[in-house]
Amino acid sequence: MNIQDRIAMPDTEEAKAALEVLRAWAGQASETEIAQLDPAIARLLPERAVGNYPDLSRTYDPDFKVDAAYKAGLPDLQNGPASLIVGAKTRIEHVGISNFRLPIRYRLREGGEITLETSVTGTVSLEAEKKGINMSRIMRSFYAHSETAFSSGVMSQAVDDYKDHLESFDARLQMRFSYPTRVESLRSGLSGWQYYDFALEQIDRAGTRKRIIHLDYVYSSTCPCSLELAEHARRVRAQLATPHSQRSVARISVVAEPGQRLWFEDLIDIARVAVPTETQVMVKREDEQAFAELNAANPIFVEDAVRAFAAGLLADPRVGDFRVVASHQESLHSHDAVALLTEGETFAAESLDPRLFASLVHGG
Repeated sequence: MNIQDRIAMPDTEEAKAALEVLRAWAGQASETEIAQLDPAIARLLPERAVGNYPDLSRTYDPDFKVDAAYKAGLPDLQNGPASLIVGAKTRIEHVGISNFRLPIRYRLREGGEITLETSVTGTVSLEAEKKGINMSRIMRSFYAHSETAFSSGVMSQAVDDYKDHLESFDARLQMRFSYPTRVESLRSGLSGWQYYDFALEQIDRAGTRKRIIHLDYVYSSTCPCSLELAEHARRVRAQLATPHSQRSVARISVVAEPGQRLWFEDLIDIARVAVPTETQVMVKREDEQAFAELNAANPIFVEDAVRAFAAGLLADPRVGDFRVVASHQESLHSHDAVALLTEGETFAAESLDPRLFASLVHGG
């Protein structure tokens, strides 16, 4: 049974009489009494409606201007006192924004520049006694410098700005983009654009700044074991057989030594020399045959791949600490073959991101 079954619905005259009684009571009741009964009752008394849910405008005012006094009166919960902190009052290692996009200019090794759409992740540390940060300041820092500086300069100035504005001890910045390079075919003379997924990272911790470059390099890996088995079948039984190979991805992350210029093209060249079976862009029949020959000349296990990349990085004085993560996405098995190799303390870690190897997908 609901209330309408127990109480007869009043008619209009009875409702008007009840409204007069309610107004008379509200006229002599305190604000606390009104709030305890129903804050909406204050709307029955226009002289007491301010601060108690007055009738609100539903029309947007395009001519409204914000002056200094109005702006100063706006609430700012993120910069509120420590008493507003939710949960544990502890330091936060990273807080900020991810996938904020804007055009950034990059210098080319051969001269000139290129502007690329760039995805920005910017974070700062947050001390235990602080409620939060104003994240829009990170974006404003980028816009303030992106028109006048190139990639690394934008990052350095932005880190300086938002460390000051957000009063943080540590700051971290990462810019992700796809970098185009013209690549020649193996034999046909054609060429096409190869796109490389890069990320630039700057870390400012305890006053020490570190610059890191990440490259995803995509190549073909022919299994040495499968190649030998296929050749055995041909030689011993005159049986046609093909070795298995697969698209593979290596994520090469390097700390650029201070004062050294390591171009994007330089890192690509190191990867190409280490593992020359890079996937192709423009291919005619003679290129496809050449690629098959190139793979046969360079069969490689995933263990071989990370060590080959490491050899190239160790030989370059511009490279400090580094990490190589590789995934050979098997055509024989329903699982992938993976490997991780690190040099130095920067990338040493006991725990791995559960999705680390799964993120090694071309175009991902």
